[in-house]
Amino acid sequence: MKKTLATLALGAAMAAGPAAADLVFPDLSYRTGPYAAGGIPFSDGYQDYFALVNARDGGIGGVPAKVIECETGYNTEKGVECYEATKGEGALIYQPLSTGITYQLIPKVTADGIPLHTLGYGRTSAANGKVFSNVFNYPANYWDGASVAINYLLSENGGSLDGKTITLLYHNSAYGKEPIRTLEELSKKHGFTLTTIAVDHPGQEQKSQWLQIRRERPDYVVMWGWGVMNQVAIQEAANIRFPMENFIGNWWAGAEHDVTPAGEAANGYKALNMNRIGDLPVFADIKQYVHDAGNAAGDGSNVGSVLYTRGMYAAMLAVEAAKTAQEIHGTPDITAAMMRDGMEALEMTDAKMEALGVPGIGPEFNVDCANHGGSGMAIVQQWDASAQTWTPLTDYLESDAEVIDPLVLEDSAAFAAENNIAERCN
Repeated sequence: MKKTLATLALGAAMAAGPAAADLVFPDLSYRTGPYAAGGIPFSDGYQDYFALVNARDGGIGGVPAKVIECETGYNTEKGVECYEATKGEGALIYQPLSTGITYQLIPKVTADGIPLHTLGYGRTSAANGKVFSNVFNYPANYWDGASVAINYLLSENGGSLDGKTITLLYHNSAYGKEPIRTLEELSKKHGFTLTTIAVDHPGQEQKSQWLQIRRERPDYVVMWGWGVMNQVAIQEAANIRFPMENFIGNWWAGAEHDVTPAGEAANGYKALNMNRIGDLPVFADIKQYVHDAGNAAGDGSNVGSVLYTRGMYAAMLAVEAAKTAQEIHGTPDITAAMMRDGMEALEMTDAKMEALGVPGIGPEFNVDCANHGGSGMAIVQQWDASAQTWTPLTDYLESDAEVIDPLVLEDSAAFAAENNIAERCN
């Protein structure tokens, strides 16, 4: 393979320069509280991948990765405290796994020059890099997810949802409210009736919501849930005999722990996924280099699960962005500003994912100055209770750019006006 001048410069810097400081990746985790069932496997996957890169590859460009874990409990105030407590340690990137924390960190990371990666969550209009210089939500965002769900239902109904009724059951938070505007626009375009039902934090009580669903008898229920809310919703759906094949969660409502408590009653439930799962070659490396060496972030039981894989995927994207930054700037000892440049120049191809031992884990995508949102694609998967596994029903499906792009531009323009932000990428 032909080496670029930047690659040669990087190699020279590594050979001749002094030992670089660790590359710091804070992990704003939540291993406690009502959302721990999702936070734990994601954090395990996130940390295990950095441990793998250190043990197998000698770090990133020869520099060890250092993970600093800070418990947020999925609490916005604690998340901000974790940010302030760790940013001075040389933090290269933040991945808070919380829309509430994300909203509070956007102005902070922009002022501090640190990139924020909100993989499939956070503020959707941050996909517009012209306004949000330091925020990235690739490979897809919430509005993409809402659109993919509708596109899937269109395919299941011969291309028409005219006259159908769809209920959005959502977590009553900034996270849960994100898809409403998009679904409203899609309902106008495709002729379905949209109803919305909120579930208050943490979501353990949903009797009234499901009595309403039983009374109104929508054709489909789309769920924007997280944590215990998902488990309770699936059980309540079973209790009223709502057809599971007509119940679709987003990609934060499609993990194993969401469906297993309901047993056989959860069979047929569907959910989006932004990453494929399965027996990826990288898991054998993680076992050999991390778990067998006694360096696992958790107890090892989550390897291969939906959210462990997604946490690992998030770490992999961070590592590849760091490599890109090292190449761009010709140094292994990158700063947060350099990391931002790497994230904005990231290219994920099928060949690269294959070489990394994660073939097809996500869609191909390129990031650039204007597009911080990636491909916007997702798959639909279905729970097989007998086999205790998720089965993909589709390949990666596209979202409706005709609807989403104007919404992103409208929302980001309003944010820019409110915050006196001049557009970049001109």
